[in-house]
Amino acid sequence: MIPLRYNARSLVRRRATTIAAALGMALVVFVLAASLMLSSGIKKTMTQSGRSNVAIVLRKGSDAELASGVEKAHVSLISAREEVARDPAGAPMTVGEVVVVITQEKLGGQGAISNVMIRGVPENVYTFRPSVHVVEGRPARPGTDEVVVGARVRGRFKGVDLNQSFELKKNLPVQVVGIFEDDGSSYESEVWGDLETVRRGFGREDGVSSVRVQLASADKMDAFKTAVESDKQLQLEVFPEQTYFEKSSEGTSAFVNGLGITIAVFFSIGAMIGALITMYASVAQRRKEIGTLRALGFSKVAILTSFLMESAMLAAAGGVLGVLSALALGFVKFSMMNFASWSEVTFSFNPTPEILVFAVIFGGVMGVIGGFFPAVRAARVPPIAAMRGA
Repeated sequence: MIPLRYNARSLVRRRATTIAAALGMALVVFVLAASLMLSSGIKKTMTQSGRSNVAIVLRKGSDAELASGVEKAHVSLISAREEVARDPAGAPMTVGEVVVVITQEKLGGQGAISNVMIRGVPENVYTFRPSVHVVEGRPARPGTDEVVVGARVRGRFKGVDLNQSFELKKNLPVQVVGIFEDDGSSYESEVWGDLETVRRGFGREDGVSSVRVQLASADKMDAFKTAVESDKQLQLEVFPEQTYFEKSSEGTSAFVNGLGITIAVFFSIGAMIGALITMYASVAQRRKEIGTLRALGFSKVAILTSFLMESAMLAAAGGVLGVLSALALGFVKFSMMNFASWSEVTFSFNPTPEILVFAVIFGGVMGVIGGFFPAVRAARVPPIAAMRGA
C-alpha cells in the first residue's frame, strides 16, 4: 500500500490544478447542500406551524384554506363537539378564520409585486396560539381597521411595517400597530387583521375559510375526524394540523429539490470532467514516478488504489469547502412563493447533519468516479517504458 502522504505531497506540488479541481467540486457540493437545506427549511417552517392536538376543518374537497368555506352555523356545531378542549371559562378552544391573498408592491423591487396572505382572526387567537407573541407595538384592537404583521414579512412590502398603512382593498386602508413572532413558523409571513373587518372587506360575512380546533388530547383526533366527516349535512373534512402543513409544503419543497438536484447534476458532470482532466494530466506528468513505484514492487492494484485515494482526497477537500460555504446560508432568509397558498413566504436554510454528510459523500463519490479511468491508466503504465520516459 502506497502511503497517503505521497498523495498529499503530490496534490500540494500541483497547487494550481488541485485548487481548480477542488473549487469545482466545492461548487457542486454547495449547490446540492443549499437546495437540500432550503427544502428542509421549507418543511421545518411549515410543519412548525402545526400542533399535534389541533385539527383544521375545511370544506370537503378543499386542499387549502384559500379554496375552502365553512358556514357560520357549522362553526357552532363543530365547537360543540365533546372532543373539543375548553378554556378556564368553559369556552371552546376553536378559531374560525378568513384567509385571503392580496397583491402588494415589494420594496426595493423596482415596481415588482407579489402576493401577501391576510388572515382575519378572532379576539381569542392569542389564547389559541400561545406561541404567538407581539414583540413590537401592540395587538390589533377587535372591530378596528388595525393589523399586526409577521416578523418575516415586515418591511418587505410597501406600507407593511410598524406605524405604516396600506390598503387591504381599494378604499379600505389598515394601520399596522404591531409586529408578531411565532418561533419562525409560516405565520410570520402573514398579516393578521380583525375577523369582521376582513369579512366585510372581502364579502365573506356568511362564514369563514377554516376552523381550527384544539382537542382535549391528540388521542381524540380520530374520533373528532370520524364524527365531523360522517355528518353528511356538514360536508366538511378534518385534517391534523401538522399533516395539513406537511402537505402544504410538498409542492414548494419538491420544486426546490428538483431544481437544486438538476443544477447539481449538471455541475457535477463538469466537476467530474475537471477531475478527470486533472488526474490524466497528473498521470502523464508522473510516468517516471509510477515506473519507479512499480520497480519498487508496488502492484497495479496498489497504483490504482493510490490514484483513486488521491482523487477522493481532492473531492473531500472540495466537499468540505462546499459544505462550509453552505453553512453560511444558515443566516440567510429566502423568500419565495408557496404553491399551496399562492402567497410569498420567507424561509430559512436548515443545515441538518444528515444533509451536510450526504453532500460531502456525494462530492467524494464524484471524485472517485472522475479519478477512476486515470487511475486505471496509471496502473497500466509499463514500468520499464515509464522509467525510460517513454
